[in-house]
Amino acid sequence: MKRLIAACLALGFIASAAAEEAITLRSTELKAKPYSDAQTLLTLPERSKVQVLQRRASWTQVKSGKTTGWVKMLSLQLVRGTTQRRADNGLRSLFNVAQTGRGGSTVTTGVRGLSEEDLKNTKPNPQELEEAKQYAATEAEAKRFAMAGKLKAQQVDYLPGGER
Repeated sequence: MKRLIAACLALGFIASAAAEEAITLRSTELKAKPYSDAQTLLTLPERSKVQVLQRRASWTQVKSGKTTGWVKMLSLQLVRGTTQRRADNGLRSLFNVAQTGRGGSTVTTGVRGLSEEDLKNTKPNPQELEEAKQYAATEAEAKRFAMAGKLKAQQVDYLPGGER
């Protein structure tokens, strides 16, 4: 678990050096700065092609035409020539569902949009991990939160071969 947290923290600080292409998944505002209340430069229509320049937290700096600004990461889908869909992807997905009971498409904000090279070049940051641990809820806090939200406990089994 510690390794996973460390990897996620390290991934959060990586900025991609190579420009990538992306398309907007929905109509989205291009902001002057990576903040929700920043000035809106223009509104990009759905399926607009943009060039990805860098990432910062949940924001991505993009260039559309001559305008550069920031959009929310979840409003973009990266376009990669090296990862185009292959004809056998449907069969692979079917096999994955049969084998694991899942379709295999899982996206988390911490790693969305990172290339394989970005993932390979990560370096752990123990200081950031220790700082992140300070934000963890205690068991008592978690129980109070769950009770306030009328949540019910569920047993979730570990994956085979996983560490506890």
